[in-house]
This record gives sequence, C-alpha cells and structure tokens, in this order.
Amino acid sequence: MEILKKYKPNDFVAAVTGCAVCIMSLVDIIRYAVLGQTVAFVTVLAVNVLFMLVAAAAVFGRIPELFAIIAGGALPLFLTTCNIGTTMFNATYLAQTVVAACGTVVGTVFAIVGKVKPKPIPIVAVMSVVAAILTATGAVWGGRTVAAKERGEVGRELWAVPTVFEKTDCPQKGTLEKLEYDTKAYATDGRAVTKSAYVYLPYGYDGGVRYNVLYLLHGTGDDEEYWLKKYSYNVDMLDNMIYLKAIQPLIVVTPTFYVEDDCKESIETLDELTYSFKDELRNDLMPAVESKYRTYAETLDAIGFASSRRHRAFAGLSRGAVTTMHSVLCGSLDYFSSFGTFSASRTPAEYYAETNLDDENKELPIDCWYVASGAFDFGFESQYSDWKAIVASDSRLVVGQNTVFDNYPMRYHSMGNWHLALYNFLQKIFPKS
Repeated sequence: MEILKKYKPNDFVAAVTGCAVCIMSLVDIIRYAVLGQTVAFVTVLAVNVLFMLVAAAAVFGRIPELFAIIAGGALPLFLTTCNIGTTMFNATYLAQTVVAACGTVVGTVFAIVGKVKPKPIPIVAVMSVVAAILTATGAVWGGRTVAAKERGEVGRELWAVPTVFEKTDCPQKGTLEKLEYDTKAYATDGRAVTKSAYVYLPYGYDGGVRYNVLYLLHGTGDDEEYWLKKYSYNVDMLDNMIYLKAIQPLIVVTPTFYVEDDCKESIETLDELTYSFKDELRNDLMPAVESKYRTYAETLDAIGFASSRRHRAFAGLSRGAVTTMHSVLCGSLDYFSSFGTFSASRTPAEYYAETNLDDENKELPIDCWYVASGAFDFGFESQYSDWKAIVASDSRLVVGQNTVFDNYPMRYHSMGNWHLALYNFLQKIFPKS
C-alpha cells in the first residue's frame, strides 16, 4: 500500500510496458546477433535501440502517449518481416505493437484521472538522443542511396541501382515477345495445357548468333507478366546494361509456375508446383524457347541442354526462389550452372544433399549461386540459415567466389528489393571472355 501511495497507477503501467518492450527488443537484438548477418543485425539493432529509448522517455518522462510511437513503428515491421503460414520469426514486433498500444491507452487514462504531470527534463534528454539517432540513420541511408544512384559504372550495390542503368530513353531497346507452348499439369492429373511466357530479346537480336539465356520466375499470386511487363523498368535496366556493355547481350524468359487453377487450395498444395515445375521446364518450356530462339544448345535433348548448361541461368523471387531451389538448383543442375534466389529458400541442406551431392551431380561445377534479401524481408532468416547450411555441406560453393549472400539495408519483400537483386545477379552470370 505504501508503494501505491508513493507511485501513481500510470507509473506502474508505464514501467511494465517499458520493461516488456525493452525485453522483446533485447531478444530481437540477440537473435540477429546469433544469425551473424551484419547488415540485418545493424538494422535491427538501430530499430530496437530507438524503441528502447522511446520506452525510457515514456517511463521516466511520465508520458505514456509515447508508447504509441512504438506501436506505430512495430506494426509495419511485423507486416513486412513476417508472413503467416511461412515464417513468424519476427512475431515479437506484433507483441510489441499490442503491449505498446495497451500501455498507451491504459497509461493515458490513468494519467488523466490522476492528473499526472510529465517530467520535461528526462523527456527532452531522451528524445534528443532519439532525434540524433534518427538523423544519423537518415543521413547514412540517404547518402548511400544517392551515391549508388550517381554511380556511373556497373558494380555491386546494396542500396540502389545506378540511375545510368534505369534510363527510359536507351538508344538501343530490346524487344518483348509472348511465347505460347504446350505442357502438362505435372503436379495433378497430367492433362494437356497451353501456357505462355514472355521473352526479352536484346537489341539487334540475330538468329545466326548464339545467346546466353536467363529464365526468371515471379512469386506467389503473380504471373509471367510480373518481371518485364508489370515492372517494365527491369526491361529498361536490361537495355541500358547491354548498351553500356556492362553485361553481354542475353535472352531473358519469364514463365509462370502456375498451371491454371491447380494446387491453390492451400500453401501446402501450392508447394507441389515448386517441385513439379522441373518437369515442365525440362520437357516443355526449354525445348519451346530454345527451338525458336538461338541459344548455345546444339540439340534440344538431354545431351544438348547438358553440354550448354554454363550458358544458362535461372532465378526467382519469393515462391519463385523456392521453385528455383526445388526444381532447378536441386532438380536441374545438369541443365543450369548459375542460380539466383531472391527473398526465399525453404530448402534444408538435407534435401540439397539428396539431389546435388549424389554420384550424378556432385562433379558438376556451379558457376554462380547469388542469394539476396532485404533486411526487413520476411524470408530473410530462413533463407540465410538455409544458405549457410548448404554452403557448409558442399565444397563446390565458396563464399566470395561463386556464392554470396547480399542483404539490402531498409529493403523488404517487394520489387525494389528484387530489382536491385536482378541488377547484381546479371553482373555475376555469363562473364565476358
């Protein structure tokens, strides 16, 4: 009772709320420290230090309304770093949202009823530190982004694609064609279906010249138009990178893993398409593409595709990255030698070993496995863990040589993330001789 006389109820609410927020922030900091990915750790550290400082200001300044700042910041972080059904690694952000929101409402009510006055000196001091951190973070983010945009030559970037490669008025524009092909519903009843893919042909495409080819896959809920039609600035980037001789001219094919309305009942059934796409790719899509367009395949059979594998790459984003893992890196290593997985994996090292460390595939060279994710991407944690485990299991994969994991500061599960990943990936495949 003496304590209740000395301290107001809102002080207890603020203390409990502040402690809960800080404990969850410390848990997040420790978890990301254990993961060992520097960019993600620094990003999470900065966010959670700010949360703890705001919580301290709310408690010591006796202003519970400040917890609303934490709730407002944690909710979008939960929505961008978690995905119900696939990964809830950052569910602490949801817990912080609920706790901070409750602390705001209950603490404010008690403060009003008890006519509690704020303490200006602590609040000014703490919020000044918050402002300083925000200013410094903004300066670094803005400065790095501007520097990346102004870069005049090709090179690895974690912040943004240089503007020189995004101009819409490239004097040598490639063309985009729609290709229809016959395939089957391999994941279900095997019925005959007709599907389509988009094909990017570089400026001056010549049927008498052989071209490297990149197959590029979308994510959940999208289709073959996603990469090059919906986000046409990816075409602009291809045009400019080729025109400025940053990369070799290449053919880019964007199919879809969907087969009409098959396997859409749940996440589990949809996963079947990430495995069955292998059969469509090998049996139908590749023969359709490489019979019409000039690639390095001398013949349209297993021998022709296998002998030209070092001139063929495959990449995908989100569920397209999962499909890349299941159907290509772990399902078609004999036909491809370069791979890009953006914002997803869901492929344990054990499955990788079953498919790629067997007698048939263990001697095949892997030219490139480029892995990328945003620091706020909900696929980051599982993707990074899978990548580390797989690299440790296969001596062919050497970090810094033929494989790397790029983590983009401030990026989340969106095309801004994948546009940058494609820019970096293009530089790593089909090196100039």
